[in-house]
Amino acid sequence: MEATEAHVTLTDFRFGSGETLPAVTQHYRTLGTPRRGADGAIDNAVLLLHGTTGGGSQFLIPSTADHLFGPGQPLDIDTYFVILPDALGHGGSSKPSDGLGNRFPQYGYVDIVTAHHRLVTEHLGIRTLRLVAGTSMGGMQTWMWGEMYPDAMSALMPIAALPQPVRGRNLLYRRLLIDAIRTDPAYRGGDYDTQPRSVGLAFNIFGLMTHGVPALERAVDSIATADARVTEETDNAVQQQDANDVIWEFAASFDYDPSGGLEKITAPLLAVNFEDDEVNPNELGILQHAIERVARGRAVVVPTSPETDGHLSLKDANLWAHHVQEILEWTVDGHLTATSHHQ
Repeated sequence: MEATEAHVTLTDFRFGSGETLPAVTQHYRTLGTPRRGADGAIDNAVLLLHGTTGGGSQFLIPSTADHLFGPGQPLDIDTYFVILPDALGHGGSSKPSDGLGNRFPQYGYVDIVTAHHRLVTEHLGIRTLRLVAGTSMGGMQTWMWGEMYPDAMSALMPIAALPQPVRGRNLLYRRLLIDAIRTDPAYRGGDYDTQPRSVGLAFNIFGLMTHGVPALERAVDSIATADARVTEETDNAVQQQDANDVIWEFAASFDYDPSGGLEKITAPLLAVNFEDDEVNPNELGILQHAIERVARGRAVVVPTSPETDGHLSLKDANLWAHHVQEILEWTVDGHLTATSHHQ
Protein backbone atom coordinates (compact mmCIF):
# COMPACT_ATOMS: atom_id res chain seq x y z
CA MET A 1 0.00 0.00 0.00
CA GLU A 2 1.38 3.37 -1.05
CA ALA A 3 1.63 6.01 1.66
CA THR A 4 2.54 9.68 1.36
CA GLU A 5 5.72 10.49 3.30
CA ALA A 6 6.61 13.86 4.79
CA HIS A 7 8.32 15.45 7.75
CA VAL A 8 7.99 18.54 9.87
CA THR A 9 10.70 20.40 11.78
CA LEU A 10 9.78 21.03 15.41
CA THR A 11 11.80 24.01 16.58
CA ASP A 12 13.08 24.71 20.10
CA PHE A 13 12.32 21.20 21.29
CA ARG A 14 12.66 20.83 25.05
CA PHE A 15 13.05 17.31 26.44
CA GLY A 16 11.69 16.21 29.77
CA SER A 17 15.28 16.12 31.04
CA GLY A 18 15.53 19.87 30.47
CA GLU A 19 17.89 19.45 27.51
CA THR A 20 16.96 21.25 24.32
CA LEU A 21 17.65 20.94 20.62
CA PRO A 22 17.07 23.87 18.27
CA ALA A 23 15.14 21.55 15.96
CA VAL A 24 14.05 17.93 15.69
CA THR A 25 12.61 16.16 12.67
CA GLN A 26 9.23 14.47 13.03
CA HIS A 27 8.74 12.09 10.11
CA TYR A 28 5.32 10.69 9.24
CA ARG A 29 3.26 8.93 6.60
CA THR A 30 -0.39 9.38 5.69
CA LEU A 31 -3.08 7.34 3.98
CA GLY A 32 -6.35 8.75 2.69
CA THR A 33 -7.56 12.33 2.56
CA PRO A 34 -8.53 14.78 5.31
CA ARG A 35 -12.24 15.54 5.45
CA ARG A 36 -13.69 18.65 7.02
CA GLY A 37 -16.97 18.81 8.88
CA ALA A 38 -19.54 21.57 8.97
CA ASP A 39 -17.35 23.55 11.35
CA GLY A 40 -14.41 23.42 8.94
CA ALA A 41 -12.34 21.16 11.22
CA ILE A 42 -10.81 17.86 10.07
CA ASP A 43 -13.03 15.13 11.51
CA ASN A 44 -11.74 11.85 10.05
CA ALA A 45 -8.12 11.69 11.29
CA VAL A 46 -6.81 8.52 12.91
CA LEU A 47 -3.41 8.38 14.62
CA LEU A 48 -1.67 4.98 14.66
CA LEU A 49 1.39 4.59 16.88
CA HIS A 50 4.07 1.94 16.40
CA GLY A 51 6.21 -0.17 18.74
CA THR A 52 9.80 -0.03 19.97
CA THR A 53 12.46 -0.26 17.19
CA GLY A 54 9.74 0.12 14.55
CA GLY A 55 8.26 2.95 12.55
CA GLY A 56 4.96 3.99 11.06
CA SER A 57 5.65 1.61 8.16
CA GLN A 58 4.93 -1.34 10.46
CA PHE A 59 1.22 -0.78 9.75
CA LEU A 60 1.84 -1.15 6.01
CA ILE A 61 3.03 -4.77 6.10
CA PRO A 62 0.47 -7.13 4.51
CA SER A 63 -0.45 -8.95 7.75
CA THR A 64 -1.59 -5.61 9.17
CA ALA A 65 -2.61 -3.41 6.24
CA ASP A 66 -4.61 -6.12 4.47
CA HIS A 67 -7.11 -6.14 7.36
CA LEU A 68 -7.36 -2.43 8.10
CA PHE A 69 -7.27 -0.01 5.19
CA GLY A 70 -9.11 -1.59 2.27
CA PRO A 71 -12.67 -0.97 1.05
CA GLY A 72 -15.17 -1.79 3.78
CA GLN A 73 -12.44 -2.45 6.34
CA PRO A 74 -12.31 -0.68 9.73
CA LEU A 75 -9.97 2.13 8.62
CA ASP A 76 -10.97 2.26 4.96
CA ILE A 77 -8.81 5.05 3.56
CA ASP A 78 -11.70 6.24 1.41
CA THR A 79 -13.28 7.24 4.73
CA TYR A 80 -10.39 7.94 7.12
CA PHE A 81 -7.24 10.06 7.04
CA VAL A 82 -4.66 7.83 8.72
CA ILE A 83 -1.48 9.32 10.22
CA LEU A 84 1.49 7.00 10.77
CA PRO A 85 4.29 8.89 12.55
CA ASP A 86 7.79 7.61 13.29
CA ALA A 87 8.39 8.16 16.98
CA LEU A 88 11.21 10.42 18.08
CA GLY A 89 14.35 8.24 18.04
CA HIS A 90 12.92 5.91 15.39
CA GLY A 91 12.74 5.65 11.61
CA GLY A 92 12.97 8.95 9.78
CA SER A 93 12.56 11.08 12.90
CA SER A 94 15.53 12.58 14.77
CA LYS A 95 17.64 9.95 16.54
CA PRO A 96 21.19 9.42 17.84
CA SER A 97 22.53 7.93 14.61
CA ASP A 98 21.69 11.13 12.70
CA GLY A 99 24.96 12.59 13.97
CA LEU A 100 24.90 13.33 17.69
CA GLY A 101 25.42 9.70 18.62
CA ASN A 102 25.69 9.23 22.39
CA ARG A 103 25.29 13.01 22.86
CA PHE A 104 21.65 12.82 21.71
CA PRO A 105 19.32 13.60 24.63
CA GLN A 106 17.80 10.54 26.28
CA TYR A 107 14.20 11.10 25.30
CA GLY A 108 11.29 9.51 27.15
CA TYR A 109 7.80 8.53 26.14
CA VAL A 110 6.52 11.95 27.24
CA ASP A 111 8.84 13.53 24.66
CA ILE A 112 7.55 11.19 21.94
CA VAL A 113 3.91 11.96 22.74
CA THR A 114 4.66 15.69 22.89
CA ALA A 115 6.27 15.58 19.42
CA HIS A 116 3.32 13.65 18.00
CA HIS A 117 0.88 16.14 19.52
CA ARG A 118 2.78 19.02 17.94
CA LEU A 119 2.68 17.25 14.58
CA VAL A 120 -1.07 16.71 14.80
CA THR A 121 -2.04 20.14 16.13
CA GLU A 122 0.60 22.63 14.96
CA HIS A 123 1.41 21.12 11.56
CA LEU A 124 -1.68 19.19 10.46
CA GLY A 125 -4.12 21.55 12.18
CA ILE A 126 -6.23 18.78 13.73
CA ARG A 127 -8.16 19.64 16.90
CA THR A 128 -9.84 16.30 17.53
CA LEU A 129 -8.67 12.90 16.33
CA ARG A 130 -11.35 10.36 15.52
CA LEU A 131 -9.19 7.61 17.06
CA VAL A 132 -5.79 7.22 18.68
CA ALA A 133 -4.55 3.63 18.59
CA GLY A 134 -1.18 1.96 18.94
CA THR A 135 0.62 -1.31 19.47
CA SER A 136 3.18 -2.14 22.18
CA MET A 137 5.09 1.13 22.81
CA GLY A 138 2.41 2.82 20.71
CA GLY A 139 -0.24 1.22 22.91
CA MET A 140 1.51 2.56 25.99
CA GLN A 141 1.56 6.00 24.43
CA THR A 142 -2.14 5.67 23.60
CA TRP A 143 -2.80 5.39 27.35
CA MET A 144 -0.65 8.52 27.77
CA TRP A 145 -2.59 10.44 25.10
CA GLY A 146 -5.78 9.77 27.05
CA GLU A 147 -4.27 11.35 30.16
CA MET A 148 -2.10 14.11 28.69
CA TYR A 149 -4.62 15.33 26.08
CA PRO A 150 -8.04 14.04 27.21
CA ASP A 151 -9.99 16.26 24.80
CA ALA A 152 -7.85 15.52 21.75
CA MET A 153 -9.65 12.39 20.54
CA SER A 154 -13.05 10.74 20.27
CA ALA A 155 -11.77 7.24 21.07
CA LEU A 156 -8.69 5.34 22.25
CA MET A 157 -7.47 1.82 21.51
CA PRO A 158 -4.24 0.66 23.18
CA ILE A 159 -3.07 -2.74 21.89
CA ALA A 160 -0.58 -5.05 23.65
CA ALA A 161 0.15 -2.64 26.48
CA LEU A 162 -0.45 -2.26 30.22
CA PRO A 163 -1.16 1.04 32.01
CA GLN A 164 1.56 0.65 34.64
CA PRO A 165 5.31 1.35 34.85
CA VAL A 166 7.55 -1.10 33.01
CA ARG A 167 8.47 -3.74 35.56
CA GLY A 168 9.10 -7.46 36.06
CA ARG A 169 10.28 -9.41 33.03
CA ASN A 170 9.51 -6.48 30.75
CA LEU A 171 11.96 -4.27 32.65
CA LEU A 172 14.54 -6.99 33.18
CA TYR A 173 14.89 -7.90 29.51
CA ARG A 174 15.26 -4.23 28.59
CA ARG A 175 18.10 -3.76 31.07
CA LEU A 176 19.78 -7.00 29.93
CA LEU A 177 19.52 -5.91 26.31
CA ILE A 178 21.00 -2.49 27.02
CA ASP A 179 23.76 -3.96 29.18
CA ALA A 180 24.67 -6.49 26.48
CA ILE A 181 25.50 -3.62 24.13
CA ARG A 182 27.09 -1.22 26.61
CA THR A 183 29.48 -3.82 28.04
CA ASP A 184 30.67 -4.92 24.60
CA PRO A 185 34.23 -3.53 24.13
CA ALA A 186 33.32 -2.84 20.50
CA TYR A 187 30.68 -0.35 21.68
CA ARG A 188 33.45 1.98 22.88
CA GLY A 189 31.15 3.98 25.10
CA GLY A 190 28.92 4.78 22.14
CA ASP A 191 31.76 6.09 19.95
CA TYR A 192 32.08 3.11 17.56
CA ASP A 193 33.07 3.03 13.90
CA THR A 194 31.28 -0.22 13.03
CA GLN A 195 28.19 -1.74 14.60
CA PRO A 196 29.08 -3.94 17.58
CA ARG A 197 28.01 -7.57 17.18
CA SER A 198 26.20 -7.26 20.52
CA VAL A 199 23.36 -5.47 18.72
CA GLY A 200 22.54 -8.90 17.33
CA LEU A 201 22.55 -10.43 20.81
CA ALA A 202 20.20 -7.64 21.93
CA PHE A 203 17.71 -8.43 19.19
CA ASN A 204 17.83 -12.13 19.99
CA ILE A 205 16.90 -11.24 23.58
CA PHE A 206 14.13 -9.06 22.19
CA GLY A 207 12.79 -11.88 20.03
CA LEU A 208 12.99 -14.41 22.85
CA MET A 209 10.77 -12.15 24.96
CA THR A 210 8.26 -11.06 22.36
CA HIS A 211 7.51 -14.27 20.44
CA GLY A 212 4.93 -16.61 21.91
CA VAL A 213 6.05 -19.75 23.70
CA PRO A 214 3.94 -22.11 21.51
CA ALA A 215 5.13 -20.34 18.35
CA LEU A 216 8.80 -20.72 19.33
CA GLU A 217 8.19 -24.35 20.28
CA ARG A 218 7.01 -25.00 16.74
CA ALA A 219 9.71 -22.92 15.01
CA VAL A 220 12.80 -23.98 17.01
CA ASP A 221 12.88 -27.77 17.14
CA SER A 222 16.60 -28.57 17.03
CA ILE A 223 20.05 -27.14 17.76
CA ALA A 224 20.48 -26.52 14.05
CA THR A 225 17.31 -24.44 13.76
CA ALA A 226 18.16 -22.56 16.97
CA ASP A 227 21.66 -21.70 15.77
CA ALA A 228 20.39 -20.68 12.34
CA ARG A 229 17.79 -18.42 13.92
CA VAL A 230 20.33 -16.76 16.22
CA THR A 231 22.71 -16.15 13.32
CA GLU A 232 20.00 -14.73 11.07
CA GLU A 233 18.66 -12.41 13.78
CA THR A 234 22.18 -11.24 14.58
CA ASP A 235 23.14 -10.57 10.98
CA ASN A 236 19.92 -8.67 10.28
CA ALA A 237 20.28 -6.53 13.40
CA VAL A 238 23.92 -5.63 12.75
CA GLN A 239 23.07 -4.64 9.17
CA GLN A 240 19.86 -2.72 9.91
CA GLN A 241 20.18 -1.27 13.43
CA ASP A 242 22.37 1.25 15.23
CA ALA A 243 23.64 0.49 18.73
CA ASN A 244 22.98 3.94 20.21
CA ASP A 245 19.53 4.09 18.61
CA VAL A 246 18.68 0.72 20.14
CA ILE A 247 19.83 1.68 23.63
CA TRP A 248 17.93 4.96 23.52
CA GLU A 249 14.79 3.19 22.23
CA PHE A 250 14.67 0.63 25.01
CA ALA A 251 15.68 3.10 27.72
CA ALA A 252 12.94 5.55 26.69
CA SER A 253 10.26 3.82 28.78
CA PHE A 254 11.83 5.19 31.98
CA ASP A 255 9.13 7.87 32.34
CA TYR A 256 6.13 5.67 31.49
CA ASP A 257 3.58 5.50 34.30
CA PRO A 258 -0.06 6.20 33.53
CA SER A 259 -1.21 4.21 36.57
CA GLY A 260 -1.82 7.25 38.76
CA GLY A 261 -4.05 9.13 36.33
CA LEU A 262 -6.44 6.62 34.77
CA GLU A 263 -9.41 8.59 36.06
CA LYS A 264 -8.28 11.49 33.86
CA ILE A 265 -9.14 9.52 30.72
CA THR A 266 -12.51 10.77 29.52
CA ALA A 267 -12.58 9.43 25.96
CA PRO A 268 -14.05 5.95 25.41
CA LEU A 269 -11.21 3.41 25.52
CA LEU A 270 -11.05 -0.19 24.31
CA ALA A 271 -7.88 -1.99 25.41
CA VAL A 272 -6.88 -5.15 23.52
CA ASN A 273 -4.24 -7.53 24.88
CA PHE A 274 -3.20 -11.09 24.06
CA GLU A 275 -3.46 -14.02 26.44
CA ASP A 276 -0.04 -15.43 25.49
CA ASP A 277 1.81 -12.08 25.64
CA GLU A 278 4.74 -12.57 28.06
CA VAL A 279 5.63 -8.86 27.90
CA ASN A 280 2.20 -7.97 29.32
CA PRO A 281 1.32 -11.05 31.39
CA ASN A 282 -2.44 -11.56 31.44
CA GLU A 283 -2.36 -13.90 34.44
CA LEU A 284 -1.56 -10.99 36.77
CA GLY A 285 -4.93 -9.35 36.06
CA ILE A 286 -3.35 -5.89 35.76
CA LEU A 287 -5.42 -4.77 32.78
CA GLN A 288 -8.65 -6.06 34.26
CA HIS A 289 -8.15 -4.11 37.49
CA ALA A 290 -6.96 -0.96 35.74
CA ILE A 291 -9.85 -0.76 33.28
CA GLU A 292 -12.31 -0.39 36.16
CA ARG A 293 -10.77 3.01 36.86
CA VAL A 294 -11.38 4.25 33.31
CA ALA A 295 -14.81 5.84 33.26
CA ARG A 296 -15.66 4.68 29.75
CA GLY A 297 -13.21 1.84 29.40
CA ARG A 298 -13.46 -1.74 28.22
CA ALA A 299 -10.86 -4.50 27.97
CA VAL A 300 -10.59 -7.50 25.66
CA VAL A 301 -8.03 -10.32 25.89
CA VAL A 302 -7.55 -12.29 22.67
CA PRO A 303 -7.31 -16.02 23.52
CA THR A 304 -4.24 -18.06 22.65
CA SER A 305 -4.62 -19.94 19.37
CA PRO A 306 -2.45 -21.33 16.56
CA GLU A 307 -2.69 -17.86 14.99
CA THR A 308 -1.32 -15.92 17.97
CA ASP A 309 2.38 -15.31 18.58
CA GLY A 310 2.73 -13.80 22.02
CA HIS A 311 3.44 -10.08 22.06
CA LEU A 312 4.02 -10.15 18.29
CA SER A 313 0.40 -11.12 17.74
CA LEU A 314 0.03 -7.37 17.29
CA LYS A 315 1.44 -7.74 13.76
CA ASP A 316 -1.57 -9.83 12.69
CA ALA A 317 -4.42 -7.36 12.45
CA ASN A 318 -6.76 -10.20 11.59
CA LEU A 319 -6.74 -10.87 15.35
CA TRP A 320 -7.80 -7.36 16.38
CA ALA A 321 -9.13 -5.36 13.40
CA HIS A 322 -12.73 -6.14 14.33
CA HIS A 323 -12.11 -4.39 17.65
CA VAL A 324 -11.12 -1.25 15.72
CA GLN A 325 -14.50 -1.45 14.05
CA GLU A 326 -16.06 -2.01 17.46
CA ILE A 327 -14.61 1.13 19.07
CA LEU A 328 -15.54 3.22 16.02
CA GLU A 329 -19.12 1.94 16.10
CA TRP A 330 -19.19 2.36 19.88
CA THR A 331 -18.34 6.05 19.47
CA VAL A 332 -20.37 7.10 16.44
CA ASP A 333 -19.90 10.83 15.84
CA GLY A 334 -17.63 10.88 18.88
CA HIS A 335 -20.43 9.94 21.27
CA LEU A 336 -21.09 6.70 23.12
CA THR A 337 -23.78 4.49 21.68
CA ALA A 338 -26.36 2.78 23.80
CA THR A 339 -24.41 -0.50 23.74
CA SER A 340 -21.35 0.89 25.58
CA HIS A 341 -20.45 -0.93 28.79
CA HIS A 342 -17.57 -2.35 30.78
CA GLN A 343 -16.49 -5.82 29.73
